[in-house]
Amino acid sequence: MSEKEKQTEQIKETGEIVTENDGVTLHLISIIGQIEGHNILPETQKTTKYEHILPSLVAIEEDARADGLLVLLNTVGGDVEAGLAIAEMLAGMSKPTVSLVLGGGHSIGIPIAVSCDVSFIVPSATMTVHPVRTTGTVLGVPQAFRGLEKMQERINKFIVSHSHITSVQLDKYMMNTRELSTDVGTVLDGYAAVSSGLIDKVGGLADALAALKDAVRRIRGDEK
Repeated sequence: MSEKEKQTEQIKETGEIVTENDGVTLHLISIIGQIEGHNILPETQKTTKYEHILPSLVAIEEDARADGLLVLLNTVGGDVEAGLAIAEMLAGMSKPTVSLVLGGGHSIGIPIAVSCDVSFIVPSATMTVHPVRTTGTVLGVPQAFRGLEKMQERINKFIVSHSHITSVQLDKYMMNTRELSTDVGTVLDGYAAVSSGLIDKVGGLADALAALKDAVRRIRGDEK
């Protein structure tokens, strides 16, 4: 099997690829569709499995050949704990990381987007900020609602600590009742996401790659 065939197979299996250019070796991972947690979703849904992403991040962190990591996001969100696990892993990496939101970076995709060293979003992409939702039966007791509040606090603290948005503004977006017809929350396009402080910059693939390569060169001490 040729090197090109191996890369094609890797993309098909995991959505990952390794690039080498300008003396810099970059890894790319994709967070797409629904972020799958402890329950297996139907085969008709495109999913990102956290049990695939977490080992990949460990491998990239430990790979001496890997200079940096680019994370592409086009996700509707998904399992809260799985999404936060991915975000915490990214935030804890020592190698330069850059995220790029394409299409959508909704719900629990937001912590993943802001977890990287630098975050980009294309102008046409959107991010839906909303409180934690539940499915199935919820016990009507104070402890159940307190549990949801604690989960929301964990998400909010992570987002605020890894972006430039304030907790007051984030709460305002989450509790907005005027925008979503059947829910509370706010939909931000690329420019609004940046002006709010949630995402660092508006830009595309070339911008994200350039920022990542610049970060790698600064760490190396390269003049270029």
